[in-house]
Parts: sequence; structure tokens; C-alpha cells
Amino acid sequence: MERQLDKLHKDLIELLKDLEGYSERKLNMNPTAKKWSVFQVMHHLVLVEQLSVQYVERKLSHNPELKKATVLTSLRKVALTALLSSPIKAKAPSAVGTEQLPDTSTFWEIAKKWKNQREELRKYLADLPEEYYTKEIYKHPFAGRVTIGGMLQFFQQHFDRHKKQIYRTLDTLDAVKIN
Repeated sequence: MERQLDKLHKDLIELLKDLEGYSERKLNMNPTAKKWSVFQVMHHLVLVEQLSVQYVERKLSHNPELKKATVLTSLRKVALTALLSSPIKAKAPSAVGTEQLPDTSTFWEIAKKWKNQREELRKYLADLPEEYYTKEIYKHPFAGRVTIGGMLQFFQQHFDRHKKQIYRTLDTLDAVKIN
């Protein structure tokens, strides 16, 4: 768990360091009318992680009967990995889609929000009893139920996929670093 969280943190810090060299004007620009700006992609990623953790918190607050992870759980995780690694585009669920994303933002607003979200995730998981790590707790909209480790793997793969989108957007906009 710690390694997954450390990798997520390291990758986030690297992305933020790289993006702070671009103008906010470019980071707020949509490459086309139907495509997200860099900041909208970042807000989407934060929102997905935030709502995912809220789902787990709500689920566990009811003291539910949880199934132990099985081979099927692992297959769901593999299917999710395959989907996120493929060029197949999946429409974002409405709760994390275009309607939920701000038209404009600032670099420091989104960076602070994302860093805080990641710190809260680390604290929450540190306090979570270990017995939950082997249970099907998180329900991904496409793949179904996976473990907390599966959720973190999803966060990483989702981040990696959208990081590519961020750099494609910057290329499309002919964005250059200003510092």
C-alpha cells in the first residue's frame, strides 16, 4: 500500500513541477469544443479520487458484510488494467464528467486541492484496519468490485492515462513553458 501511495505522490509532484512552467491561459484552454483543458483533466482526476474515497468511507460506515477478494476480483482488476491501457475511450460517468468540471481554474488551486486529497487518502488508509485490504470494498463503475489495492492501482493507471492526455493537449495547443 505504501509503495502504491508513494508512487502516486511522486508522479503527482513530477507532473505539477512540469506544468507550473506553462501559462495558466494555456492550461485553461480547450483544444477543441468537446475536449477538456489541462486543468479540467486535473480536476477530473481529483474528483474521481475524492468520490472513490467517499464511496469507501460511506460503504464502511454501515458495517457491511464484505466479500473476501477472489480470483474473480483479480480478473476484474486485470480487465480494468486492460481497459485503461488500451486506446479505447470510455465516457466519464456524469458525476465526474464535463458538467462537474470548472471552465477555468488556477494552477495553485488545483495543485493544493490534489495534494490535500492525496494526504487525506494516505491518512485514511493508514487508519483503515488491515482486514479490509483483502475485501471487495471499492466498486469501479466499469470493472465492478475490487480491493483497496485495486482502487489504488486504478488511481495510478487512470493518472497515467490522463497524463498522456494532458501532454497531447499541450502539444495540440502548441504550448511552451514560460519559465
